[in-house]
Amino acid sequence: MASNDALANAISKIQSYEIAGKTEVSIYPSSKIIRKVLDIMNHYNYIGEYKITKTTRGELLNLNLLGRINKCGVIKPRFNVKKDEFEKFERRYLPAKGFGLIIVSTSKGMMTNEEAKIKNVGGKLLAYIY
Repeated sequence: MASNDALANAISKIQSYEIAGKTEVSIYPSSKIIRKVLDIMNHYNYIGEYKITKTTRGELLNLNLLGRINKCGVIKPRFNVKKDEFEKFERRYLPAKGFGLIIVSTSKGMMTNEEAKIKNVGGKLLAYIY
């Protein structure tokens, strides 16, 4: 892979396997950020469970796809967002109000745009999914 963005590689691989109708995808390399994003996607039932397999070159993630993703992608550049600016980016990246989510890295951990609004925190935009 030519890109240095492991999260972008992982999400685009998930998107292309989802379009192809596959039920499983392997993601390498793994990172804490990728696992946290996958945890959020799993919590909202966009993807199934994933297993971490240790290899000699690092960790490999084997992921079950449920066929529920219409579109997902990373947000580049990683915009800084204040707690009251989420609306603008929701209109830009999501197709309708209350449909889909934006994953945000905040000082209180990684969460969705809705959780960040409730907790009244801003952060950096990482990815979107619907």
